[in-house]
Amino acid sequence: MRETEGPSDATIERVLALAAAAEPRCGATVVIGVDGPSGSGKTTLAAAVATNLAAPVVHMDDLFPGWDGLAQAAALVTEQVLRPIAAGRPGRYRRWDWDCSRWAEAVRVPLLPVLVIEGCGSTVHPAAAFIAVRIWVEADAALRMARGIERDGESFRPHWERWAAQERALFAADGTRERADLIVRT
Repeated sequence: MRETEGPSDATIERVLALAAAAEPRCGATVVIGVDGPSGSGKTTLAAAVATNLAAPVVHMDDLFPGWDGLAQAAALVTEQVLRPIAAGRPGRYRRWDWDCSRWAEAVRVPLLPVLVIEGCGSTVHPAAAFIAVRIWVEADAALRMARGIERDGESFRPHWERWAAQERALFAADGTRERADLIVRT
């Protein structure tokens, strides 16, 4: 495991090198999981990696069934996306509509050589078995909270605090950071 500052060009290159050397664990697809706590910079890094690889991105934010749904998301992405792809079929998941607090349309995930899954819990068990490259992105808690409040507004602070408690419990029980192939600090 190597720690680096990022997401710099060097960080992106390191992720691309890990992906190029990885053996697929999801059928013929190399899945790159970009995990870590909220507000750490996962989405930015995942977008850069996906652009370089012309790969689709599945955002875990689309799979969380609300502010209390973190623990359920790894099983959802596993059953709806990863198992079908491992079996040679496209994945398909229901997108969570945060404004209406309910499931919305289905999103198709094509069979391609590389897939990026980004978000909290993207490399947590049971999804972990299908992830070929595990990237952990982290930042100081105060900075992450500030990023979240800047994006969502002060009224969301109680949700962010509740979510952060879920993250700490999930990541500690799973040992997610310890299993990362690369740790990126933003």
